[in-house]
Amino acid sequence: MTTLENYLDWLRDAHAMEEQAETMLKGMAGRLEHYPDLKMRIEQHISETKDQQRLVKSVIDRYDTSNSTFKDIAGKATAMGQAMGGMFASDEVVKGAISGYVFENLEIASYTSLIAAAKVVGDQEGERIFTQILEQEVAMAKWCLDHLPDVTQKFLARSEAPNTEAKK
Repeated sequence: MTTLENYLDWLRDAHAMEEQAETMLKGMAGRLEHYPDLKMRIEQHISETKDQQRLVKSVIDRYDTSNSTFKDIAGKATAMGQAMGGMFASDEVVKGAISGYVFENLEIASYTSLIAAAKVVGDQEGERIFTQILEQEVAMAKWCLDHLPDVTQKFLARSEAPNTEAKK
């Protein structure tokens, strides 16, 4: 594969990754009842994620190529499976918060690589877009990490309380 072909393939991967992120985030936000701060931040990131999809698609479109429908569908199916699996875990909110942090770091690594690739192919607009997205992903990862102790402690307190649901 040429450098440009690799870059375009990674762009399609990024678009599929954002589709997967949206599905996962919506699934988690839709089930959260007792963790309003987490739900609010996830809903904010859903909005950012939709904008990120649009921005990545704008880079794909400039190269007159299409996003990979197969990758988008596979990403959504994976996210749906993860969401469905989490629904049955008694500690869903904690596992979801941990998974969210891990996924944000995957996105950080992906956009860091895309920025480097954009520099090599001379795509200054792509570099600008990926830097903007990277900043949002870093902020979300930091938020997840900073709030993980609180989510964990709230979950543990709720799980100890009689007649109280803790998982969501």
